[in-house]
Amino acid sequence: MEVVLASLIAVAGTLLGSIITFDFQRRSSARAEDFARSLQLRQERLATYSAYAGAVTALKQGAIALWFHQQSDPDSPAARSAFTECDRLGAAAENAQFRVLLLAEDATLVALAASAFDAIEPIRRASTRTELAAGEQALQGALNAFIATAAAEIH
Repeated sequence: MEVVLASLIAVAGTLLGSIITFDFQRRSSARAEDFARSLQLRQERLATYSAYAGAVTALKQGAIALWFHQQSDPDSPAARSAFTECDRLGAAAENAQFRVLLLAEDATLVALAASAFDAIEPIRRASTRTELAAGEQALQGALNAFIATAAAEIH
């Protein structure tokens, strides 16, 4: 009888040890997967937010180049080419903004991205160099606010 009881205790102990080990490994694996997922999301956000800032900056440069071409000779081939390039850059910035919309958790960040994109319009509509410079500064301020909020979300 003692041998049977000792055997049952040994089997129960082995089963209990196996169950505890399985549960520990399952939890450890789930934590590792969560960490990997959060790291991947962080990397994706970093790439997306920096790509958006770069796209808006390129659009700003394209809009400024277009402005100067339109001031000198609005019907020139260079002005038409600058308009086409500015349109292409605008589409690229809008596409980058869509990626921000998909990845951002913070509604403020989405609003700041839209604000930076909208700040291009005063540059396009500027009638003097002073208005152009003011539009450029306003855009840079909006972009800096976006970058600061994005950095806070990433960290």
